[in-house]
Amino acid sequence: MTAAFPRNSILNERHIQLGTKFESSWNGMPLPQFYSTDPYDEVATIRSRAGLIDVSSLNLANVKGKDAVALLNEVLTSDIAGMKPGQSAISNIVDDNGSLIDDVLVYCNGADDFRLSHGSGKLEEVLAQFSAGRDVSVANDGDTHVLSLQGPRALDILKPHASIDLTTLKYFEHAPATLFGRAVTLARGGYSAERGYEVFSAAADTVFLWDSILEAGAPYGAMPVSWQSLDIVRVEGALLFFPYDMPKGDETPWEVGADWTVDLDKPSFRGREALIRRKGEARVVQRGMEIDHHEQIEPGARLFKDGKDVGSLNSSIYSRHLMRSIALVHVLPEFGAFGTEFEVVGPQGTFTGRLVKTPFYDPLRLRTHPLDERG
Repeated sequence: MTAAFPRNSILNERHIQLGTKFESSWNGMPLPQFYSTDPYDEVATIRSRAGLIDVSSLNLANVKGKDAVALLNEVLTSDIAGMKPGQSAISNIVDDNGSLIDDVLVYCNGADDFRLSHGSGKLEEVLAQFSAGRDVSVANDGDTHVLSLQGPRALDILKPHASIDLTTLKYFEHAPATLFGRAVTLARGGYSAERGYEVFSAAADTVFLWDSILEAGAPYGAMPVSWQSLDIVRVEGALLFFPYDMPKGDETPWEVGADWTVDLDKPSFRGREALIRRKGEARVVQRGMEIDHHEQIEPGARLFKDGKDVGSLNSSIYSRHLMRSIALVHVLPEFGAFGTEFEVVGPQGTFTGRLVKTPFYDPLRLRTHPLDERG
């Protein structure tokens, strides 16, 4: 079933035991899109207790050497020169025309030591191109696995078994540690709009860590959760997924609400001049939408206003938690005001949808950014 894939998680047997048929794949790795458990029950667990998901299909690359910062600052849209060891940050990479070609999470391990976690775009191809002649090494990491424990009880589950004090680890911070006696990197973050932690481990330790986390989490009601539940909670949190939320294939950061990842004060980086030019040429704006329907509207539906096709529905789910059919959409800038209503037209029929503020869930982001941690 999985032998034909170029990448496989060391946890495949555990996923099979949980009922998956590996219904989808990403970055060359089969995914447990569904387990035998109900995805909505898994979402309830993430929102109230903690869910454990295998996100090892992320692409990881290690960038090391004297010229590591110079290389990354030339290809990424944000300025990473000021990052300190233990910090991480979301960035993006664009082509010469300013179009997004990958999303990136940068982990600074040291002054010249970075780990990059990225999606299905061209980051590593561009790194290889721009590293020529530099004192830097770029290496894909095919061994490290990533386990993500997401939910309000995640801290309670991991804290007793970690060698570092997880209460001091802030959002977008990471540190080397041991967990259940195995060497790992622990990072605060995730894709659920909940407090969560990601465990980076060697493949040889990952099955042990998966089992140990679930055993420690059993008294708290923790459970393994599928990629389907991850998609539900990330849309509830209005978190974009490259390239599914970029349907044209040449969107700029300005058009997907990622302008905060662009530092035009950097004197030079790939696509900078194009981004300056295209900043005032946004064809669409990124918005959230509630739709008057009792089911998910299929991605790809079109948005009409007064008979005119003015936008696209990109990611969507039915949120049982919020009792709403919700979506992440693109609309023409002149129709981007909150409250604007549209006809949503797709294979399921025509429905009414309206623009709303995001995130849909936890609009003040208190789960991921508690008040006592804000400056």
